[in-house]
Amino acid sequence: EASMAGPGPTFPLHRLVWANRHRELEAALHSRQHDIEQEDPRGRTPLELAVSLGNLESVRVLLRHNANVGKESLQGWAVLQEAVSTGDPEMVQLVLQYRDYQRATQRLAGIPELLNKLRQAPDFYVEMKWEFTSWVPLVSKMCPSDVYRVWKRGQSLRVDTSLLGFEHMTWQRGRRSFIFKGQEAGALVMEVDHDRQVVHTEMLGLTLHDPEVLLAAMRPSEEHVASRLTSPIVSTHLDTRNVAFERNKCGIWGWRSEKMETVSGYEAKVYSATNVELVTRTRTEHLSDQDKSRSKGGKTPFQSFLGMAQQHSHNGASVQQAASPTNPTAISPDEYFDPSFSLESRNIGRPIEMSSKVQRFKATLWLSEEHPLSLGDQVTPIIDLMAISNAHFAKLRDFITLRLPPGFPVKIEIPLFHVLNARITFSNLCGCDEPLSSVWVPAPGSAASGSPFPCEVDPAVFEVPEGYSVLGAERNEPLRDEDDDLLQFAIQQSLLEAGTEAEQVGVSRGPSLCSHRAQSPSKPGRALQESLQLCTEPGGPGSPHRTPPSPAPPSFEEQLRLALELSSREQEERERRGQQEEEDLQRILQLSLTEH
Repeated sequence: EASMAGPGPTFPLHRLVWANRHRELEAALHSRQHDIEQEDPRGRTPLELAVSLGNLESVRVLLRHNANVGKESLQGWAVLQEAVSTGDPEMVQLVLQYRDYQRATQRLAGIPELLNKLRQAPDFYVEMKWEFTSWVPLVSKMCPSDVYRVWKRGQSLRVDTSLLGFEHMTWQRGRRSFIFKGQEAGALVMEVDHDRQVVHTEMLGLTLHDPEVLLAAMRPSEEHVASRLTSPIVSTHLDTRNVAFERNKCGIWGWRSEKMETVSGYEAKVYSATNVELVTRTRTEHLSDQDKSRSKGGKTPFQSFLGMAQQHSHNGASVQQAASPTNPTAISPDEYFDPSFSLESRNIGRPIEMSSKVQRFKATLWLSEEHPLSLGDQVTPIIDLMAISNAHFAKLRDFITLRLPPGFPVKIEIPLFHVLNARITFSNLCGCDEPLSSVWVPAPGSAASGSPFPCEVDPAVFEVPEGYSVLGAERNEPLRDEDDDLLQFAIQQSLLEAGTEAEQVGVSRGPSLCSHRAQSPSKPGRALQESLQLCTEPGGPGSPHRTPPSPAPPSFEEQLRLALELSSREQEERERRGQQEEEDLQRILQLSLTEH
């Protein structure tokens, strides 16, 4: 790094940030003499340091100079999460806006390269079925499923879906097609809304030429910022560093052979991926006392649910005390920038309140060595494309980029969240199971029939359907922000709907009261509590007078606690039974051996 006039201090940008001398910081960045991504002795870039210290003016200057918002700290926290921890709405709005802007430019710029990679691979059609499962009864009742249908011809790709994600506290369903077409100047992207018969088109090569328009489009709403500041910061990631793959066994009496299963017509070896760790960490230092005491136990109903789910998973909590430049035990800049000085448990910024939980999972893979699809050449580019706007695909991509055993993964089961699993199955390759008019296998003797992967796709599937309105890019939601916090909201919605609909069975009163819907979306917690109380009050339809119930009906938290205890007991019982059966088998085997 070039130094300032004279020998100058080490980490000049960081020191200007520390003092929040933003005008001098602007001048230093204009000189282009310093590395804006240099890490200080504590592993922070100038932007990470500015955010941790809450120095808004410095943050604004660094973001204008395109400092990387996507970097994670050594502790695994994103810049946006550290911004939320400051509790400053202006800081969150600014970092969120630039985070989405940088995501859009980086990811969209990579689409032409992905389409070019696809162009060199054989054409095909395949279906990917996504099923969501959970060990929590209330959640599993409401888990949706979806089938992604994928057509690929040349460097054109179409993906159809009906589960759009979750927004405004509900699962979003609708028939959409995402069409990507590689062209000379870049790539044409079309989002086709079949319900409204509207098509949003965008030439990616042109989008990037007007960054100010794109940046303005990324400005988050005040409601979005407020929801982040009143919710816990939750980080969920798959730790796959220690993953090991092993073949599953089958059979009893000691003659255990390696397990094979047929999936979508292909013989597949079944593997377990052991030591897959799902790490969930929750921070609450930015929450006000009012947020923390919104319900009994100092938590919102959903935080209570998460807390109980964690408790049933043997959660360990920790609080890390920290120091900031304004408190009496503040770290001086000399101490901070001296690599030989140990900060021990002290840190900059406000004290961190964190609970963390590690769950070990066995992910399962069904791998077929006969399957004609290529994971690297044909499927990975599609997953990369879909990961741009879909958090589920982003998690799947993290998993399949591991060094897998040989074969194509016709079926995969992976954890998404600590109460949610995803099972993905590939099927109906080239319409072999259920024929489609848009896909056919060429007749014997034709030029295409000699290829190792004979499959023809109708080019018409990549065109705009007749009668649809074609509009420009839909800038109000260029990338759906499906972070883990939105996944939490989705589960919360599952609980809402489960509480209002699924608990009707076996209730003595008529269904009219127990099918009570949550009328006020702005107060989901209260609506859920009311609906659960309605469905658990004593008294029957013949009661002439409805007197206030006594004792009070079970609270929302009590309902969830009972459900979780039940599911936890069931899980323990299943494990105990499995262990008992294994022991019985071993005993019988020993007896049979000794008798002979």
